[in-house]
Amino acid sequence: MNFLPSGICFYLSVAICWFTSRVDASWWYMGTLGSQVMCDNIPGLINKQRQLCRQHPKVMQAIGAGIKNWIGECQHQFRNQRWNCNTMAREHNLFGRLLHRSSREAAFVYAISSAGMVYTLTRACSQGELENCSCDPGKKGSSRDAKGDFDWGGCSDHVDHAIKFTQVFIDAKERKERDARALMNLHNNRAGRKAVKRFMNLECKCHGVSGSCNVRTCWLAMADFRQTGDYLRKKYNSAIQVVMNQYGTSFTSAYRMFKRPTKNDLVYFEDSPDYCIWDHESGSAGTGGRVCNRTSRGADSCEVMCCGRGYDTSRVSRTTKCECKFHWCCAVHCRDCQEEIDVHTCKTQS
Repeated sequence: MNFLPSGICFYLSVAICWFTSRVDASWWYMGTLGSQVMCDNIPGLINKQRQLCRQHPKVMQAIGAGIKNWIGECQHQFRNQRWNCNTMAREHNLFGRLLHRSSREAAFVYAISSAGMVYTLTRACSQGELENCSCDPGKKGSSRDAKGDFDWGGCSDHVDHAIKFTQVFIDAKERKERDARALMNLHNNRAGRKAVKRFMNLECKCHGVSGSCNVRTCWLAMADFRQTGDYLRKKYNSAIQVVMNQYGTSFTSAYRMFKRPTKNDLVYFEDSPDYCIWDHESGSAGTGGRVCNRTSRGADSCEVMCCGRGYDTSRVSRTTKCECKFHWCCAVHCRDCQEEIDVHTCKTQS
């Protein structure tokens, strides 16, 4: 699957695309721009965002290059679900009309995209790709952890800088609107940013005779983005349906038996469709043609995935590695073997 289909506002020189929904996160289009960032022609950006875009072109290029990574993580997390974070070709929005509904899925998309920007910018800073940031300048001198004293060294990931820029850039549009949907987006954006910082790890190198570790040099490093994706997926599973309070300033749980959402929770207003059939209005791509597991009892089972419509079975040939042998010193040689397997795909709506 293409992460960013060519039908979505692809800029080769100067092209202008219009869309109608305020809830579209227009900065996602940066992934279609490559190295030629046209700040004035990215649809839907407000003046504050255009100003930041013009001031930080290399940051915008880094953001655009990183978009495919968080979309890929989203698709990994939902690969066995009816909604699989699919992107839509020939739509005003990468996710079609999905984001028109204030659903649990929209909450996840906003959180993972915000987390993805933080991760991308933090990594770009540490790798020296951006002029206005580098390693965390605050990690100097000595400190202490459960194992004892250590000296700060190496390159600590400057995640706070990335969080600050991400908040200013992404939240600018929502802060201008300040309606119920904007408050929902702001909340989920923040949850995504916080998720990246949650998985900062202290990594150390020992110095001393025979590796005795008398002296340690340490630095803070982000964990693999998969950990953030796994964490946000759990937050999606436990997302809290909310309603606005009587003053329109904050949320409360829609059901009294559920807790009030914390800053780490994902929140949503509307129930999701079942995503069984294609429906342009709800942004559902349906499950027709999706591969299902005939022996599974989970969400990827043919019974669940196909929504009771049944499935087709086809016999396909695939190449696998077989008869692998280890050869001294350091090689494994395998044969390419052909095998026939059954592939089950959901029937489309009749």
